[in-house]
Amino acid sequence: MRNEAAQRVELVFSLFDANGNGVIDSDDFDLMTDRVLRAASASDDGAKAAIRAAFRRYWTTLADELDADGDGVITLEEFRPFVLDPVRFGPTVTEFAQALSALGDPDGDGLIERPLFVSLMRAIGFEEGNIHALFDAFGPDADDRVTVAVWAAGIEDYYAPDLAGIPGDRLVAAPVA
Repeated sequence: MRNEAAQRVELVFSLFDANGNGVIDSDDFDLMTDRVLRAASASDDGAKAAIRAAFRRYWTTLADELDADGDGVITLEEFRPFVLDPVRFGPTVTEFAQALSALGDPDGDGLIERPLFVSLMRAIGFEEGNIHALFDAFGPDADDRVTVAVWAAGIEDYYAPDLAGIPGDRLVAAPVA
């Protein structure tokens, strides 16, 4: 695993530990889902249901794959080797990427405006300066929008263990002022 990918794993774990208790559990996914849905108030019910299902699948996949002792929590040590395994986790990441990027496009024009992108990413827990750096790395158009497809691909790239120098690496860089 590349160092950049390892840094991305550490950040994702800290974000998924939404209640800050040092492990990931189903309550964390409920908290994050609620925060993201509040940020997506303009999205339709179908998009909201899709992100809710994607978060639920994310937790279920983690629990099914990693919680061998059945204690209902995932530690960082359990999380590290799994989350970047495209065979075990790829379909879950794809579903999440499609649902989150679609949530950022409430008018269905295929474009995501910066303010909603920032709101959704802040709801997940990313630092605002890093969010703007990521958005800029996606190459917004003259109206400060990126496509749904670019964001979805960026999410999938974020979970690739062999990639470095990707836009998502801006999320693990020192916070941008």
